Amino acid sequence: MRRGYKRAVDKYADRRYDIEREGAIDVAMLETIPFDYPDSATEVVYETDEFTFVCPWSGLPDFARLVVSYLPRHSLVELKSLKYYLTSYRNVGILQEHTVNRILHDLVSLLRPVSLMVAAECKERGGLKTKVTTSYDSRKNKEASDESHQPLS
Repeated sequence: MRRGYKRAVDKYADRRYDIEREGAIDVAMLETIPFDYPDSATEVVYETDEFTFVCPWSGLPDFARLVVSYLPRHSLVELKSLKYYLTSYRNVGILQEHTVNRILHDLVSLLRPVSLMVAAECKERGGLKTKVTTSYDSRKNKEASDESHQPLS
């Protein structure tokens, strides 16, 4: 260490914010409404630029543009319930790559769609932007398990 310089103290090393576990994700909030045109090949797309969750290590927020696209079979997700479900991620410590898989699993379990895709474009953190996409297609995949949060694709 050079003379005249003090050793820098990392005042952020012990700084933590309250981080909730994945159990705080409110899956029970999700509701369905009937879809009257199951053979129509209708694509439903929901988008938001306001999806937030937190880094599980630092507790710092992650912000993402989230897109959910699906071909419904017999049910649609009720929009108000989807908004509250997505808001429940706000303080959850979860990896960017895990968020899309968790959302995919929860929505496939709820809707049993023909197909479903979830994509997140996370804002830059440390100079890196992350884009994560996962998908489910009932014509290619086995039925989603209600018991597990394993990736479906």
